[in-house]
Amino acid sequence: MAESLSLQQARKLVLHAQRLPSAPPKGNAITATLNALEAMSFVQIDTISVIERAHHHTLWNRNPKYQPHHLEQLVEQKQVFEYWSHAAAYLPMRDYRFTLMRKNALKSGELDHWYPRNPKLMAQVLSRISNEGPLKAKDFNNDLSSLQKTKPADWSSKPAKQALEYLFMQGDLMIVKRENFHKVYELTERVLPDSANTSLPSQEEYSRFLITRFLQANGIAQASEIAYLRKNTKMNIQHHLNVMQEEGALIALNVAGRRYFCLSGYLDSLNTPLRRKKLHILSPFDNLLIQRKRMQALFNFDYLLECYLPETKRQYGYFSLPILWDAQLVARMDCRVDRKRKILHILHLVLEPSLSKKVEAFHLALTTDLKAFLTLNQCHDFVLHKTTQLS
Repeated sequence: MAESLSLQQARKLVLHAQRLPSAPPKGNAITATLNALEAMSFVQIDTISVIERAHHHTLWNRNPKYQPHHLEQLVEQKQVFEYWSHAAAYLPMRDYRFTLMRKNALKSGELDHWYPRNPKLMAQVLSRISNEGPLKAKDFNNDLSSLQKTKPADWSSKPAKQALEYLFMQGDLMIVKRENFHKVYELTERVLPDSANTSLPSQEEYSRFLITRFLQANGIAQASEIAYLRKNTKMNIQHHLNVMQEEGALIALNVAGRRYFCLSGYLDSLNTPLRRKKLHILSPFDNLLIQRKRMQALFNFDYLLECYLPETKRQYGYFSLPILWDAQLVARMDCRVDRKRKILHILHLVLEPSLSKKVEAFHLALTTDLKAFLTLNQCHDFVLHKTTQLS
């Protein structure tokens, strides 16, 4: 028997799990950053930099004292590492063991990589790093002599970069740091801390891990959401959701006619009030927003990042940022930073219909959060170019 929840209750569970709105951090700033990342289970990395990059933006929304050097420091301390969740991401080192499933599947050929496998070149690249230490992709540029008998025609498509990425994805290499956002690769055995668990989990352990971590980070979930962009996992996840419910570890929920699950005991968080007056300007790659269908179902917010669309087809702008306020996604604003003049340009602020009677209170909350958002983006001021109220 599933317990029925209203959409408002479901949103509350999701936002509490996502640490939104954020509470004042406990402990020092870098510890708060690690705690936030572990609570979210990953933070997506993205290259777009019209404002501060996504991984910094997302962590800042959970830790107001966040600084970009925190991630570098946590990687150096071997508490955080780069790999793949649904996309490139920073992950807590405590979860390293559970990346071995994908790595082993790629190494065995069970999973395909988007780059072709070139065993000879991969061996040569691995040999160079073994002998020389950490290297970037550009360290292989125009160095045909070190890649014996590699044809220039092959080199023109940067096969060494592909080999590096393949070796990284199958677990032979790790990213030891970034220099000007360029990946620096090193042998995994030289990067992993001695405390890392390197035993391959069973399929049951892996499925239970995915379920537990997702629910801890997101509050409620369906099997399809937990299996999002994880090939060949949905059936096992659905099976173990049912088993864990029978064991009493999970509770089945009915939300607006849809079946969800949450961890046993988590419904108690409904008794904890949200900080509704706190506004958050979110990254398009924020963990809350990554699954667009989920946001549509739970928050009635139809969101599409339009930077991948031709300009003529954009409705809201190139890099429109969703805005969370009063436990709802109530607006979006297209932004870019003029780094030379240190000005944040809000090219288009679009207000959802739900804000029609709360515009003044919203603008007050937005003005307050913009002060911190300017600091994150190293800006002194902002310019609002256009506002639209949807009806």
